[in-house]
Amino acid sequence: MKVIFGLGNPGEKYQHTRHNAGFWYADLLADKYHGVFKTEKKFKAEVATIDILNHKVFLVKPQTFMNCSGQSVIPFVNFYRIKPENVLVAYDELDIAAGTAKLKKSGGHGGHNGLRDIIPGLGPDFRRLRIGIGHPGDKSKVTPWVLGRPSLDDIIMIERCLDRCVAITDDLVTGAWDRAMKSLHTADADK
Repeated sequence: MKVIFGLGNPGEKYQHTRHNAGFWYADLLADKYHGVFKTEKKFKAEVATIDILNHKVFLVKPQTFMNCSGQSVIPFVNFYRIKPENVLVAYDELDIAAGTAKLKKSGGHGGHNGLRDIIPGLGPDFRRLRIGIGHPGDKSKVTPWVLGRPSLDDIIMIERCLDRCVAITDDLVTGAWDRAMKSLHTADADK
């Protein structure tokens, strides 16, 4: 991985909402690897640079709001000439239980509006970290669910899940994708 995009919505109003799970992951990585986010207006993003096992990695939090994530992701990737397979996008996933995360190598948007905005410019072959937030059970409740705060129980499970995601990031960065996937998916099965 050369760049990790954590998706979310900017501003204090959204800081603790489920839709910001990608931001939470990026923030944890910045804390662990001593990265400092700075506003990069030309990319409409907050950007930090970290070093993981002698690999320079960009952490990027688009500030465009979720549905317009491509307006940040595409210019950044194009400017640094980063291949899609060296991009990891971390985001909230309704179809995965809170406290669980899944890695995926490529695919469609699965109804996620952030991915829906990224794929036309980047293609489908970027890596994904799908951070489970659970589903409210009814399609009509999805918007208030993703823009709402998780329950205390869900927060605890999501935080533990994010810790597991941070723990496998070294493997993601060094190209040990299969090992990272096995570690994460086995840990989630055992939780």
